[in-house]
Amino acid sequence: MRVLVTGAAGSLGRVVVPGLTAAGHDVVGLDRSPAPAGEDLPWHTVDCADPDAVAAVFALQADAGAPLAAVVHLAGNPGEGSLAESLTSHTVTTAALLDAMVAHHVDRIVYASSNHAVGGTPRSAAGPEGVVGVGTAPRPDTFYGAAKVAAEAVLSLYADRYGIDAVACRIGSFLEQPTTVRHLATWLSPADCVRMVEASLTATAPGYAVLYGISANTRAWWDLEAGRALGYHPADDSEAWADQIADRAEDEVEAARVGGPFATEEFWRPAF
Repeated sequence: MRVLVTGAAGSLGRVVVPGLTAAGHDVVGLDRSPAPAGEDLPWHTVDCADPDAVAAVFALQADAGAPLAAVVHLAGNPGEGSLAESLTSHTVTTAALLDAMVAHHVDRIVYASSNHAVGGTPRSAAGPEGVVGVGTAPRPDTFYGAAKVAAEAVLSLYADRYGIDAVACRIGSFLEQPTTVRHLATWLSPADCVRMVEASLTATAPGYAVLYGISANTRAWWDLEAGRALGYHPADDSEAWADQIADRAEDEVEAARVGGPFATEEFWRPAF
């Protein structure tokens, strides 16, 4: 499958690109930054927030006899910005890609959403199994989280309108290894990240679907069953690092809501 990976030079992209290549996919990179030194993939230096530039990438690929079959959308500011900045970074970019997909008959997108789409959910509101399911109502903890919710809504709209298969992966804490008590619940290992994206790309007719992007953590706060139904079977567990992680004064506050520190007053700011 020829897959366009946006944000290919970012922290997620630097793991996902070689992972998908190793799985046999033909990867095309896209990023605002030029291709890293030594990278020999087809590469487009483009801002995903520019719909015309995004459309041109799809057209260039088609004209070169290498049309795209799917998109993995990893691009976006991983931190908090203003409301307008966040909507542009996460929602506008998603819409620009979807319009190009419709125009070029590309019918699969895997989106790097975030646990912060439900980050305002109190831990006390977890279901009977002690985990938050994909049916939990959106409850963003930041403008970043609100923009992820909006991007998920646009994905759902295009799935309904045009039959696009869209999987929103609500990623937890993507790290080499967990370093805090919260990470023991939220960690997504690099290897499981690749497994998650590969499963989302190859799942049969998922329609619009949401999964939680975490590893098989013993202390997980989110339900993995929706991901398993799509073929995502994480193999790593943060518990392997539990005895190396010291308690901190912040742990209790970070455990109050599933968004952790993003759900605290530290991130409160005006929209404009």
